[in-house]
Amino acid sequence: MKHFLLIIFMLLSLGGYSQNGNKKQYSSFTGTVIDSLDRKPIEGVAVKIDNQGVYTQADGSFASLVPYGEYTVTISMIGYRTFRRRISFKKTTVLLNVSLLNIAKELDEVVVSTQGATKNVDRTLLGVTPMSMKTIKKIPAIMGEVDVLRGIQMLPGVTSVGEAANGVNIRGGTTDQTLILLDDTPIFNPTHLFGLFSVFTPDAVSGVELYKGGIPARFGGRTASVLDVTLQNPSLTQTKLSGGISLVSNRLSIETPLIKNKLSMLVSTRGSFNDFLFQLGSERLKNIRANFYDIATKFFFQPNQKNTFTFSGYFSKDFFQTDLLGTVNNISATSTQYDYKSLNASLKWFHLFSSQLDWQTSAIYTNYQPKTMLPQLNSSNTVDITSAILYRQLKSELHYNPNEKHKLTGGISSIWYKISPGNLVPNASTSVNPITIPDENSIEAGIYGEDEMTVNAKLSVSFGLRYAQYWAMGAGTVRHYQSGVPLSDFTVTDSTKYGSGQVIASYGGLEPRISAKYSLTNSSSLKFGYNFIRQYLQVVSNTTTPLPTSRWATSNDYIRPQSSHLFSLGYFKNFKDNIYEFSMEGYYRRNENVLDYKPGADFILKPNLETQVLQGKGMAYGLEVMLSKKKGDLTGWLGYTYSRSLNQIKQSDRYEEQVNGGKWYPNNFDRPHSFNASLIIGQGAHHEFGFTMVYNTGRPFTVPTGIVVFDGVTYPFYQDRNNARISDYHRLDFSWTIRNPSMRKRRWEGSWTFTVYNLYGRKNAYSVYLRTEAGIKAYQLTIFGSPIPSLTYNFHFM
Repeated sequence: MKHFLLIIFMLLSLGGYSQNGNKKQYSSFTGTVIDSLDRKPIEGVAVKIDNQGVYTQADGSFASLVPYGEYTVTISMIGYRTFRRRISFKKTTVLLNVSLLNIAKELDEVVVSTQGATKNVDRTLLGVTPMSMKTIKKIPAIMGEVDVLRGIQMLPGVTSVGEAANGVNIRGGTTDQTLILLDDTPIFNPTHLFGLFSVFTPDAVSGVELYKGGIPARFGGRTASVLDVTLQNPSLTQTKLSGGISLVSNRLSIETPLIKNKLSMLVSTRGSFNDFLFQLGSERLKNIRANFYDIATKFFFQPNQKNTFTFSGYFSKDFFQTDLLGTVNNISATSTQYDYKSLNASLKWFHLFSSQLDWQTSAIYTNYQPKTMLPQLNSSNTVDITSAILYRQLKSELHYNPNEKHKLTGGISSIWYKISPGNLVPNASTSVNPITIPDENSIEAGIYGEDEMTVNAKLSVSFGLRYAQYWAMGAGTVRHYQSGVPLSDFTVTDSTKYGSGQVIASYGGLEPRISAKYSLTNSSSLKFGYNFIRQYLQVVSNTTTPLPTSRWATSNDYIRPQSSHLFSLGYFKNFKDNIYEFSMEGYYRRNENVLDYKPGADFILKPNLETQVLQGKGMAYGLEVMLSKKKGDLTGWLGYTYSRSLNQIKQSDRYEEQVNGGKWYPNNFDRPHSFNASLIIGQGAHHEFGFTMVYNTGRPFTVPTGIVVFDGVTYPFYQDRNNARISDYHRLDFSWTIRNPSMRKRRWEGSWTFTVYNLYGRKNAYSVYLRTEAGIKAYQLTIFGSPIPSLTYNFHFM
């Protein structure tokens, strides 16, 4: 490095003569940059003098020759408050020592992207939004609970069907069309308390990436999007403690080295046992019971510089009780209780062959077990309805970067599914007959490759190709039906039995992916993308938000895999020294074999789903616009989306196998207009105010077109599905965070966050239900119809 600086100095000296022979004068500009908290030097800090600059060395020092004059000096690094000063260079030496303020403590900027300042413009893929937990924690939260899913719902193209909705809808897709991963393990139920909060423990999450446009070839099995949530790697050198206390839940996380610089551990827990809060509400809430807990853990082992092993584990359990009863096999119950749990684990081995080549192998396991319990009337017995999803995966991936123009990725993957659709367990009851639905077994295998290639200074392209093959496996029995008539229990002609390991049905094929980026300027680019994906696992439901009891099903002889063609085009622009980001993306998606239900369909404890569902076409298109301000005392973003999501179900010309006469109709997640705004106002290091505004067009629902009276009983008559909309949804939230009220820097840092959810008390409609009262009358169900204040204490120790 010294020789390099000497050469630079000589070149500057030789070029230091003007055409008239006068020698230029230079100032020797030197100094050091340290962290304001631990007073340690910072390596890699950018020191810019107007448009030229250098980087600090390992000891925090920098050195440069600057021509005499007056310049603006900017010293910046991600994670620190930028230092700016106008300095006059009119003497031989200029010394500047700077102490950068760590904004991890001050939190003075919102960064929607966890990548570099120009990554949104430079990245080849479009429709990809990284979000840091630092950003998500700034968004005002319901009841003080920091929530990953509610955070991404502030982004264009992301909605949900309501405030207590299970999951998210990306670009008009259903909840099961989004692959949700936690350290590569799939999450089948991403929420607690029936959709109020997400299952991701905020203190354990390091970052979130949402792929809604350019989906890399390594992902498969979902047709709309991928939400990739990553647990943070625990520190190998330092013990850290964090947590929080609120009316809803209590949190505690610890990360600590077990063998310094070799092995470390992270454990993050969260629990909610506050049933007493429902006693303070109305009479309708007094018999509700709701609690949950979850545990996330991660072990990080680095025996040497070439090998790294990580083990991630996650366990969650929920219990919810309500007086609302559903009819199941005529069981007389006093309440309905939902008890569901999930166990996830992943083991990864990363090996570094060289600076250009590395390899990672993973073993992944998920076991999701929802259960419905029905306490019988006048009895101490409880009837159980159980189901389960067992997911096991092995995958191996190779990364090769031969030069700056190519980034090659290749891999293989095998997934084993075992689904237990449902079992009715009477326990001690003698009046209830047991029911067991046969298990569904299947295998999905894939091989993929990808090359992110820089063609020239303007153009870069990402080519991806995935080949997936799927087999529905025995043991099982497949029924055969009369041809030319709707499938039903009354049209069965025969059946075929398959033994264990025999192939019942097989699907597969190539799934090409391509993204291209063309740089218009250094701060703007155009991007194009195309994805083709197949989906073999889906939720079969006739409700807008999947319940814990929702029926998951794999493809078979009658339920064909869904497929999606997605085209995307986007324009990206940064301006004002990358303080502002602007993006505009348009998309069009065409789906085949989308699932919808027959009128009056019932999926609980039904062994042959093909008699309850129909398949057809889907179409979604839209335009997403977003403007964000990333730095300064005032930060945040504005987002607007125009989108449509439509289905066409016409399985045959028969009336029973069509929806709405075979015409296109809005599906349950069609919300044409969506507007989101987030505003963060920083008031120094100790106070911060946040506002969020949300507006969505009301989602579709079905109203009867008339009534039918039979034997003196009035019944609604339905002609068209989704022929009306609930009222538009809008809401304003507020938060106020106070840090270090004692105004002292300490290892223990505490903060208070006061939030008000639904500030002006909007009575948003969650759903509309019908009652027979002198005809048929519609009533609106509201979950949160008044402002909800909350107070949370958060702490951090290191």
